[in-house]
This record gives sequence, structure tokens and C-alpha cells, in this order.
Amino acid sequence: MTELTASADRRRLFALLSPAYLWLTLAVFLPLSAMLFFSFLTDLPQDNPDWSATFDNYARFLTNPTYAILMWKSVKLGLMVTLGCVLIGYPCALVLARTIKGRARETLFLLVILPFWSNSLVRIFSWAIVLRGNGMLEHALNWLLPFELRLELMFTTHAVVIGLIHSYLPYVILTSYLALQAIDDDLVDAARSMGASKLTILRRILLPLSLPGLLAGAVLVFVPVVGSFMEPRILGGRMGTYYGTLIEDQFVSVYNWPLGAALSFTLLAVVLLILACASPILGKART
Repeated sequence: MTELTASADRRRLFALLSPAYLWLTLAVFLPLSAMLFFSFLTDLPQDNPDWSATFDNYARFLTNPTYAILMWKSVKLGLMVTLGCVLIGYPCALVLARTIKGRARETLFLLVILPFWSNSLVRIFSWAIVLRGNGMLEHALNWLLPFELRLELMFTTHAVVIGLIHSYLPYVILTSYLALQAIDDDLVDAARSMGASKLTILRRILLPLSLPGLLAGAVLVFVPVVGSFMEPRILGGRMGTYYGTLIEDQFVSVYNWPLGAALSFTLLAVVLLILACASPILGKART
């Protein structure tokens, strides 16, 4: 009877998970498999009937130093944006979870998720209007300050970082907020009753217990930022050439899909390697 019940439970679980597995197969694994297949071709089959299999697309990454330089540049961009999101997002989540209550919290939550309600191009071009020379930010600062200030933020790395932080900051805030909300208030009250200061409570209770949520948000930021191309292209100008823009050029401008696919999977391998190296830290944070 126990085996029959377990078998029925497995069938019920499989039936419930089948739509999710089917969606993953159709929307993720099949496109990735096709892209992996393209990465080993000399040309697209529909463009050149004389195509053949080759490893030259991956070899070009190893032989051309420009690709490695752009890869490292994108990794540094991902680290900078992730650090900025953590430094800004965690205090915001802490205030939302432990300080503000009622309608004020709902209003601030609305402001946090507001970037998700607008088109990404609208957000990027809005920052272009704000950051450009003689733009809104420069006019506002010159109106407030007693001296004239000239900002040269547009078409710089700083502009790219600002635009990316604005786009991905909600991920860190939301994951950190959920982790902070799960902490039992009795722990904090007990620490206060024993004379612990706010800094001690933050350092010894809140931060360690909410670290898994913070690290999850950091991963959600780092992975897409490394391959981003819209923000660098629009806000960075000539300085916005990164590995993601290089891949976009191969697919859109050069129409070299095999090389673009190989560069994409190389980026995927590097990101997975970085996450694998960081997995001991992530695992320790969860315990």
C-alpha cells in the first residue's frame, strides 16, 4: 500500500511539473541547443549549403586578445554594478523591512518596482536626457550651487554604471527585503533587551540571517549585467564597447551567427566558472 501511494504521489507530482518542464524545453533548452549547434558551423545552413563543422569560432576567442579584453571589461562592469546595487539596495531593504510600516511602505515599494513598469529603452533614454551636457542634472546643480558646474557624464563608464544600477537595483532590494522580513522579531527584541546596539544587531543578527537573500540579488544582477548591450550602447557611446555589444554586432550588424553563438557560450562558460568559484561563499552564507 505504501509503494502504491508513493507511486501515485510521483505520478501526481510529474503531472503538476510537466507544464513547467515542457516550457523549459521549448523556451530554453531547444533555443540553446540550436545556438550551440550554430557555434560549431562555418556558416548558417540556409545561407551557405557548403557549411561544415569547425572549432575556429571558439579558437578565435583564444587567439584574438580583443575578445578577452572586452570580456574582462564586462566582468569589471558587472562587479561595479553589483557592488553599487548592494550598497544602495540593502540599506533600502533594511529600512523597508524593519523601520517603515503601513501605507508609507506600500508607497516606497511602488517606487522600487516602478522601473519594471516602464520600457527599458524609455529608462535608458531618460537617463541620456538627464546625464548629457547641459542636461537636467547639470541645470539643477547649477541652480543649487553658487558656482557653475560642467558635467561630462554622458558617453562615459559612469553613465553606463548609473543606468545599469537603476535598471537592476530592484532585484537586490526585493530579495534582501524578503530575507529581512523572514527574521523573527523576537531575536531583535531579545538582543535589545540584553543591551545590544543597533550596529551590533545589524552586524550579528540581521546581516548574517539576510545574507542569502542579498547574495541571491547580487547574482541576479551580475549575470545579466555582464552580457548587457543596450545601456552600454546608448549611454556609453564610443566608451560603451563591451562583450555584450560585441555579441550583438555579430548577430545584427555583421550577421556572423556562428561566431556570435560561440562568443555567447564562451560568456556563459565564464559566468558559470565565476559562480562556481563563488559557490563556497554562497554555500557558507546559506548555513
